[in-house]
Amino acid sequence: MLFENKSWVYADSSPIKDAKVYKIPHLEIPKTYVKDKIITHTGYSLLYNENHEQASWVAYELTKKETTKRFKRSNKFITDPLVTTGSANNADYEGSGYDRGHMAPAADMGWSSTALAESFYYSNMSPQNASFNRGIWKSLEELVRAWAIEDGAVYVITGPVLTNGLPTIGNDKVSVPKYYYKVILDYTEPIIKGIGFLLPNAGTKQPLQSFAVSIDSVESVTGIDFFPLLPDKQEIFIEKTLSVNAWTWKSTGTTSLKGKASMSVQCSGTTKAGNRCKNKTSNVSGYCSQHANQASGSYIKTGD
Repeated sequence: MLFENKSWVYADSSPIKDAKVYKIPHLEIPKTYVKDKIITHTGYSLLYNENHEQASWVAYELTKKETTKRFKRSNKFITDPLVTTGSANNADYEGSGYDRGHMAPAADMGWSSTALAESFYYSNMSPQNASFNRGIWKSLEELVRAWAIEDGAVYVITGPVLTNGLPTIGNDKVSVPKYYYKVILDYTEPIIKGIGFLLPNAGTKQPLQSFAVSIDSVESVTGIDFFPLLPDKQEIFIEKTLSVNAWTWKSTGTTSLKGKASMSVQCSGTTKAGNRCKNKTSNVSGYCSQHANQASGSYIKTGD
């Protein structure tokens, strides 16, 4: 488990049938409050957290068409002109030893020269360990693009887990998060599904499946309410379930999308004591033989 509060939630055995899919404007935007000032750029939106000098979340829809790169990245990091209180800047990161880690990846914004340039705003950055940023975080970003290609479009919300007492860098005291999250929703036919990730800000050789959690788990850790515009029945089911078998996986560090990953991961099943099973499994469902019955029905199948 990543967190001591045991914030894992597992799949139900009965799927919701005949779910209806329709276009919901701004579906990617988490629940907001009157005091919140959402900043909207060409390719993504964000909620800036002045106390930590970075975004609490960055959200966008990524379509299959948008995964086609048309423009080259400039690597020109600049302050965000829409953050009226002033965002972090070059001086905060220089000599810190941390990478300027993108929340909305530049590679997801290559469909537009403006979107790509805006992805280098410091409001879209967070201090990441180099081994994390260039390792499993990059692999997850690549995997999300693969899902957008496979499913036609996905909604993505990503950000740091911001808590009190974090170490800081620079004169602006930019917080250095211990964890990052990413939440993905596939709201396309024939299957509606969602998945979350919670990853330590450190290098790892563990497969991405090891860090997969339910969206509810991410909500409990971050305090953010994701996908509030979904119909209640769909939101409840999608967010409480964790199903690795509903997604196509690729081996870390490869670009192949053929088949499912055969690497061993920790079983996603729940023991009789209510804890996560500690067995390792290479089954594509993500469940060991003892808990295979828990893998069924962990996503929503749409109607005709």
